[in-house]
Amino acid sequence: MSLLQQIQESVVQEGADLGSILLKLRFLAARLGSNFLEEWVKHESEGYPRDADVPSYRICDVTYRGAFSITFGSCINNAQIPPYLIKKHAGESWTKYKVRESIAAVDEMVKRNASDGRSFGIDASNLILLLQDKVYKGYACNDVSGSISPAAFYEIQQAVRSRILELTIELERSVPGAIHVAFGETIAEKNDAEQVQQISQQIIYGNVSTAVAGGAGSQITVTVNERDSKSFVNHLVESGIPKKDASELVEIIATEEPSSVEEPFGQNAKNWLGSNLKKAAEGTWGVGISVATKVLTEAALKYYGLK
Repeated sequence: MSLLQQIQESVVQEGADLGSILLKLRFLAARLGSNFLEEWVKHESEGYPRDADVPSYRICDVTYRGAFSITFGSCINNAQIPPYLIKKHAGESWTKYKVRESIAAVDEMVKRNASDGRSFGIDASNLILLLQDKVYKGYACNDVSGSISPAAFYEIQQAVRSRILELTIELERSVPGAIHVAFGETIAEKNDAEQVQQISQQIIYGNVSTAVAGGAGSQITVTVNERDSKSFVNHLVESGIPKKDASELVEIIATEEPSSVEEPFGQNAKNWLGSNLKKAAEGTWGVGISVATKVLTEAALKYYGLK
């Protein structure tokens, strides 16, 4: 049985240890030459450093409760604080918690909840000063506690398991050499590396803007002016993307706005990218998939004036 098949067999078994599955996947990634996939597996196994982006499935909602009091002893205890107020007075980072802990720590949280039903609490003491007189008019904020639903950790487990399965199925379908990788001296074709890179990026992060972190790391000088279609097309052509494809993309992005600063493409542009990036992987563009992804994202950021 190949390494790929061993991973598939293990990941569909209920209760299988994700840690050991990830170790096998890391070995497979190394043999297939995908530094992006290796990095993802490493982060899932050891935890995400502070300077690393976390996938969207690791960003969880936080709920807050507080204690408030007013002169002469009137008080409100264990009152739920609307997320809108938290976001307004403290910023969105307080309402969206990035779970950077290793998958082993996530597993432990799931087990702990199963045994004692406890939620995961976060330190919210800094919010006390920010919420004075902001939740209830005239009331002082005496205490704030934040918690994450235990279901969020179960969902992280399932997201990792689902991505591993989807990834191995797609590798089996699209990268013929992957099925032949086994323990020993077997090494997949080097030509498969970029295809593995593309598949990994799309399945794990689900969008091209975040996925550029796993690119080749090359420095790209972007000469695109804000809302200037001509400079956008010229830059893409100079980077190795055919003029016909560059013109198609700029027509799309000119008619829609990006989803966010972190996601510099609208839905139609993302659909176009999903259909056309395979040209880079197949070699019909004059640029590889990793660099093409970065070129397109940086150009979109410049076009929309986001960078």
